[in-house]
Amino acid sequence: MIALTRGFALREPLLTGHLFPDCGYATSPEAHMKVEQRTWNQKQGWQPQGDGGAGSLNGGAQLVLAFGSTQSLRCGGRMNDLRVAYPGARVIGCSTAGEICGTRVTDESIVATAVGFDHTEIRTAQVSIDASIDSRAAGRSLGKALSASDLVHVLVISDGLRANGSDLVAGLTESLPPGVAVTGGLAGDGADFKQTLVGHDGTPVGGAIVAVGFYGNRLKVGYGSLGGWDAFGPERRITRSAGNVLYELDGQSALGIYKKYLGEHAAVLQASGLLFPLTLRTGPDEMPVVRTILAVDEAKQCMTFAGDVPQGAFARLMKANFERLIEGATGAARASVQGVGASDPQLAILISCVGRKLILKQRTEEEVEGVRSVLGAGAALTGFYSYGEIAPFTAAARSELHNQTMTVTTFSEN
Repeated sequence: MIALTRGFALREPLLTGHLFPDCGYATSPEAHMKVEQRTWNQKQGWQPQGDGGAGSLNGGAQLVLAFGSTQSLRCGGRMNDLRVAYPGARVIGCSTAGEICGTRVTDESIVATAVGFDHTEIRTAQVSIDASIDSRAAGRSLGKALSASDLVHVLVISDGLRANGSDLVAGLTESLPPGVAVTGGLAGDGADFKQTLVGHDGTPVGGAIVAVGFYGNRLKVGYGSLGGWDAFGPERRITRSAGNVLYELDGQSALGIYKKYLGEHAAVLQASGLLFPLTLRTGPDEMPVVRTILAVDEAKQCMTFAGDVPQGAFARLMKANFERLIEGATGAARASVQGVGASDPQLAILISCVGRKLILKQRTEEEVEGVRSVLGAGAALTGFYSYGEIAPFTAAARSELHNQTMTVTTFSEN
């Protein structure tokens, strides 16, 4: 069952504002896109970010993005607060493994970013899935619901445990007009991997996928996605797999190989697997993608990954390199700036992998600061840590699922 809604740009006077590096942002008189942010936590409740922060739009937003911990979103009360504050907006949100606001990364909070467009229309569509086998069909349905001649871009937020991200993106791209890219990510649940939630104008629920379509010739969108991990050990052929479930590498138990290489980390493989993803290539001319473990089945001696691990592909284990992870985030930001051309980005959505956060720990904010150093002071930054990232590698590439990357999507309306 698909739900489709539309949101039209309001013609309001432009507002004067300032950038506040910690989080809040409102646009300058020259910019047509207006952005404001607010955060919530159990101790302080809702707090506007920046000088006046929440309130500069006077409730006149078309889109609100709300990223928060599973616990903070489960009751639905905070999403209802946002619907009251922005009665004409589509309120889209998901659970996370960490929330991004400006250059700050927080946990057990909610980051809400309201966006008011002057010349851009948005439409949203939602579908629910019961199992990963439905993911490709879900993507096709969402793409068909949003397709139009003036469609510029699609942002998708998906359940992070029930969906097969590779199939979801494949279904979307099959049904969208040529040249329309898809970016977004899979919802998270900290490092617990128990339940992820996605909301669309209501209480966030499991099994939901929401897509937002952006329409109009005044909106410029850029994107980039890079990792920064180092491969180690021999490259091995996947000799037995089914969708996103891996059984054998070079005719041997893949789980057994993982345990051999991980040593002491093998005792907590599902969690430690985030620190040792696979790099995957299907052919000599194909860009490699990264896949991370979502679940381990000792009885069946298999591992479930966030995206497809096709039989016949080649895979190698990877490990973290702190400096290269941060450089990867900066490189993704540079690629995203190219997409908006001469325009300065006014909004950036950052979706990074939970595995990167577990590796970087107290240095996590450095990768967000790296993005800020590229985008400059004029862009509002929001986003979350995820169970999978969706974007093309470059402007000319197709959209696909990544793991263990930083994905940056920038927006500019002129």
